[in-house]
Amino acid sequence: MRWAAYGTCVCTAAYGLMKLAQALGATALADKDPLRPDLRERLLARDPLFVASHWILFTAAVVGILLALATVRPWGNRLPRRLIAFTTWALGVFMVIRSIGPVGFGFLGDALILTGLRPPPARYAELTRHLAHWDLMLWSPFFLTWGVLWIATAWHFTRRKGVRQTGTRHPLEPVP
Repeated sequence: MRWAAYGTCVCTAAYGLMKLAQALGATALADKDPLRPDLRERLLARDPLFVASHWILFTAAVVGILLALATVRPWGNRLPRRLIAFTTWALGVFMVIRSIGPVGFGFLGDALILTGLRPPPARYAELTRHLAHWDLMLWSPFFLTWGVLWIATAWHFTRRKGVRQTGTRHPLEPVP
């Protein structure tokens, strides 16, 4: 089951590298971000808050890679198990919920917009439908995959052999 942690690292690295590129001035997929029109304009204009958010998200991605690796590497045993378990589960659930989209974008939100069951604002109807298509084809499947990988990583980490329920491992027990 180490494949889940390494798959999580790949998704996290891809997202982090995209945010790094955007922080450095690239527009890679920036115009496809499912944002409200006013926020989208600020993003494309390189508003300082959005540039800062890209740096923060890049840093969070680096931390995420280390977190995923901590679930399968020996040095991860020195970190608090409950914190790792809680964070990996929470990230997975959050990303799956984002991909489903009970509010806003996500499979459900995109479907509602594209079928006309939730009409977009008339002023931004074309843009909203365009972004819903992109979200349906790219972002929602990506977040679903990424979330499922986080959940699989968390599940494997919490059920790993050689680790006691108290979260401590005997020093002579082998690291799985």
